[in-house]
Amino acid sequence: MSLEAKKRPEGRILMTARWVVGHKDGRHRLYENGEVVFENGEIVFVGHGFPGEVARRIDYGHALIGPGFVDCDALSDLDTTILGYDNQPAWKKGRVWPRSYLDAGPYEMYTREELAFQKRYAFSQLIRNGITTALPIASLFYRAWGETVQEFEDAAVAAADLGMRAYLGPAYRTGNQVVESDGRVVTYYEEERGLAELDAAIDFAKRHEGEAGGLIRAMFAPDRIETSTAELLRRTAAASRELDIPVRLHCCQSKIEYDLVLAQHGMSPPEWLESLGFLNERCLLPHGTVVSGSRLIDRPGRDLEIIRDSGASIVHCPLVSGRHGNAINHLGSYRAMGLNIAMGTDTSPPDMVMNMQTGMILARTMAGNVGAVRSEDYYDAATIGGANALQRPDLGRLQPGARADITVFEFDRPHSGQVIDPIQTMMLTGHGRDFATVVIDGRFVMENRAIPGQDEAADNARAQKQFEGVMARYPERTLGHPPMSEIFSSSYAIERSEASA
Repeated sequence: MSLEAKKRPEGRILMTARWVVGHKDGRHRLYENGEVVFENGEIVFVGHGFPGEVARRIDYGHALIGPGFVDCDALSDLDTTILGYDNQPAWKKGRVWPRSYLDAGPYEMYTREELAFQKRYAFSQLIRNGITTALPIASLFYRAWGETVQEFEDAAVAAADLGMRAYLGPAYRTGNQVVESDGRVVTYYEEERGLAELDAAIDFAKRHEGEAGGLIRAMFAPDRIETSTAELLRRTAAASRELDIPVRLHCCQSKIEYDLVLAQHGMSPPEWLESLGFLNERCLLPHGTVVSGSRLIDRPGRDLEIIRDSGASIVHCPLVSGRHGNAINHLGSYRAMGLNIAMGTDTSPPDMVMNMQTGMILARTMAGNVGAVRSEDYYDAATIGGANALQRPDLGRLQPGARADITVFEFDRPHSGQVIDPIQTMMLTGHGRDFATVVIDGRFVMENRAIPGQDEAADNARAQKQFEGVMARYPERTLGHPPMSEIFSSSYAIERSEASA
């Protein structure tokens, strides 16, 4: 279904439920038995007793109507990070290219059709989880180098077809980590290749910024700080300023990254970015876990202060960080410093609710204090924090003049339990699958958990088959080229039938 076919309903639509998250005087607030009214893609009223005429009234009952989530590191992949969950270290398990694979010539392990499916499938999963604005992220481990403009042309079509609000731009890099035969991890550079990819990304941005009535926006996506040269980052920053579009750079996310940047440049990652003039309010930096003063870095420094003072935002992805034994320390202290914190999923499932729940647990554990963060702190980060990172005061909140990006979260589900407070209950017992209806820019893109044109069961089956296909190629890009059975461990011994052998 094209965006043209997914027309906005005519007239004013009034939505009501037991709870509504409105926005007033710069803060979210709860309206019990509240109302939200929108027309032509814009919120016109939030509160009680709308005095005007409406074309349609929808009562969602025992539910929470809230703003759509803003996912600044949104999985748009068949997630390969989950393959490292119990299979470590990364350099032995195909998550760092061996020199032999690099010398043989890396290649694209997915076809254009498979990449197009993966984007469409991922975008539909984001919508199912109440995410209305997404900045896609995907692995480069199975790519020939960076992402291609061609696949993002297809991604733009998919986003428009689904009615997704997306910031798009192919990821690029001038370097890549490589593991030598003796186990040393080094960085291999092809700067001209990466600079050519940046030029292609700039052209893509100029052609697609503001497409689909403003649903499609552009961004720059240099992959990681440790795979970027100074020239790439300088040119990216200049292009971002010229076009006034966001740039996302994975930074301060691992000890290996921190040590590589320190060894190569004599500065921490934030110090190096500051020296290059890279940091400003357009910058989004996942993940912010490995910084001066953190448990992995005993080097003194001002890493977080540098990020804060520049106006850049940290994109907090607690689920993927926690799966790998890491965490920021902690959301409460970061916010108290004055840092803007946005949220990202960055792994499957792209469940923002699960990410917020995980983040709260990790924050309270890191702080040793149950009062370190509250439910509304994470809900703010997933809505207002992401919108502020994108400099979009019209997103992440339901108030007159904001875009009509609206979600309906149901409480009448078997697992939900009793509701004490709608946001606290979401953090305690909620799941991304509890979203039943999603509206983006005034269009109903999901109703009763159904997305027009998407067959969830068939898509899941295709995704699994495609995922197993890329898994089968892992030996080609794993040190020593061991069989799959040595790369991917099993929780218990497997006994297979003759039919499955």
